Amino acid sequence: MKRIFILTAAVALLITALFSALSFTRYHAPREFTESPRITVIAPGTGARAMLRQLHQEGLVPAPWLMLLPMMVAVDPRSLKAGEYEIASGMSPADIFAKIARGEILVHQITIPEGFRVTQIRALLLEEPLLTGALPETIPEGSIFPDTERFTRGEERKAVVERLQLRMQEKLGAAWESRAPDLPITTKEEALILASLVEKETGIAEERPRVAAVFINRLRAGMRLQSDPTVAYGVNLTRADGTLRPLSTRDLQTDHLWNSYTRDGLPPTPIASPGLAAIEAVLNPITTDEYYFVATGDGGHRFARTLAEHNRNVAEYRRALREQQE
Repeated sequence: MKRIFILTAAVALLITALFSALSFTRYHAPREFTESPRITVIAPGTGARAMLRQLHQEGLVPAPWLMLLPMMVAVDPRSLKAGEYEIASGMSPADIFAKIARGEILVHQITIPEGFRVTQIRALLLEEPLLTGALPETIPEGSIFPDTERFTRGEERKAVVERLQLRMQEKLGAAWESRAPDLPITTKEEALILASLVEKETGIAEERPRVAAVFINRLRAGMRLQSDPTVAYGVNLTRADGTLRPLSTRDLQTDHLWNSYTRDGLPPTPIASPGLAAIEAVLNPITTDEYYFVATGDGGHRFARTLAEHNRNVAEYRRALREQQE
């Protein structure tokens, strides 16, 4: 009887040892996936055993009864974190659980282009399916810094907006502290408004300092800014794709709060979200004697010091337009 007990115990120990060896071997063995990387989403409140079952059902790890022992030995179950994870082919179950324990959650990103208006930014954030929740009821124009923002699946849209608004405050504040003396703008809000005009006037980086200098020169001389994008903003002429229909003479003559042809000084609000380059161009303008610019038709502008020179540039621009239409 004693020999039978010893033999049974020995067999049990051997089976346990073999099972443990198999479990730990499979736990550290690479897993190959035909589709890589694979994505798994661990819901909040998922326990270790439930997580193990989920990963097995998704084909990411072997059967739970084979993985439970090495997982419990290698990883503190309390360290496993909910979230979205990217699992690459060749990762072992040990690698997968270590990644989840470290909380290496998959990070996504969304880009807010420079010069976007609040309506465009709202549409962009609402169209992102990995974000959740509603947007703030009111988002002041120009308050969002145009940037590429990182976020995790399920994050609230409001949180993304708040981070980009804080970034705008930080960037604007830092630029304001290093501004040039004797500017014709006296507040950070005015700087933001003028930077938004620069941003909408040109998409060419090299032109921003000259456009900013023209506006600064005009403000110092008491001249109206006469910026077409302010007119377009006030009468909502922007198409859904962000392009503008041509402005008419009547548009320029129709008075409204943002019409810088009919009103002195700056508009009451920004007309878009300016980038850092536009902000810095306004707060540290280059020195020029230019007071005018007109589009060339190919995205750039011709700059002029005098009205006579400007009128010649306008005539040349109109002639080029006629030739394109013929």
